[in-house]
Amino acid sequence: MEHPRRSAKLAAVLLAATISAPQYVHAVLQHTTALQPDDGAPHRTRLILKDGSYQVIMSYRIAGNVVHYISAERGGAEEEIPLSLVDLDATKRWDRQHSQPVANPDNPQPPAIDPELLKEEADRAALTPEVAKDLRLPEQDSTLALDTYHGTPELVPLAQTDSDLNRNTGHNLLKAAVNPLSASHQIVEIKGESSPIQLHVKDPVLYLRIGDESVGATAGTPLTVDTHGATTRAGNDPTGGSATSRYVIVRADVRRGARVIASFRIGLLGGVQRQEDVVETTTELLPGGHWLKISPKEPLDFGEFALMEVLSDKAVNLGVWDFGVHPVSPENRDVQKPEPRRGVTLEHRGPSQN
Repeated sequence: MEHPRRSAKLAAVLLAATISAPQYVHAVLQHTTALQPDDGAPHRTRLILKDGSYQVIMSYRIAGNVVHYISAERGGAEEEIPLSLVDLDATKRWDRQHSQPVANPDNPQPPAIDPELLKEEADRAALTPEVAKDLRLPEQDSTLALDTYHGTPELVPLAQTDSDLNRNTGHNLLKAAVNPLSASHQIVEIKGESSPIQLHVKDPVLYLRIGDESVGATAGTPLTVDTHGATTRAGNDPTGGSATSRYVIVRADVRRGARVIASFRIGLLGGVQRQEDVVETTTELLPGGHWLKISPKEPLDFGEFALMEVLSDKAVNLGVWDFGVHPVSPENRDVQKPEPRRGVTLEHRGPSQN
């Protein structure tokens, strides 16, 4: 006789759960906000923080005390930030002000992306352009070489050095006048018979950051040597090189305990006459104007080299970037390797998960 009573109680419990479940699910969904359009059209907005800064995002959702968002600046990567740091009112207000009207169903057109956001994304991407598949220039270094080790492209930081400047990953300037009529003579001596950087390809591409206000200062106060031999301090040099300079790759003369860089005829650069131990280059200013791409015009034979900045028709920068070319040398330290973008997967959370 008690079995029917149990069945009746169970039915009542199930009915109550069915009625209350939508209310519980609604309460959970109130903690989630998504700005990604249902039609999959591209969307950009700002996640504004309480300190006044912001992130350019495609969508966001709130889970408890954490805001999960899809970054538009980093290729759709999912990231998170504490809710206490986010100004939600300002975020929603900015999105409303920059939202596009709903497209006419009879003439569907994808919503246009705010031009201001597009420009900001392009400017930020220009600071770290992609130079090989899944390999981007970093923000920390100012001069790098694109090398290949065991079939994998790598970015190798190059330090600037000479007999008077310490090795520095920034950009220093030490001018020296070169007499265009004098015979070849020593102008730079670098300690050591080989560079700590050894590349594995004969046609490395070099990347030099161009100094601008968007990059923090990395170099100290430069030194300028005038024609009378007196040394005076000049104003701060840009954090990167100059797009107006010319760049050549000079073979170093390896001697006991040192490598010597000799002078050359600046006036002959660009002519038909080839100068021994000097490899001319082509330069390309990458979009955004933050990086200069430097490529040798001919393959580099095995040996020790230095990238040199030609400042004018009579002056060079004695701060050079030294490296060697030896295919069988070990892998360089502190290299940057390709980082494939991971697909964004949003974890499904059921009602029992918070």
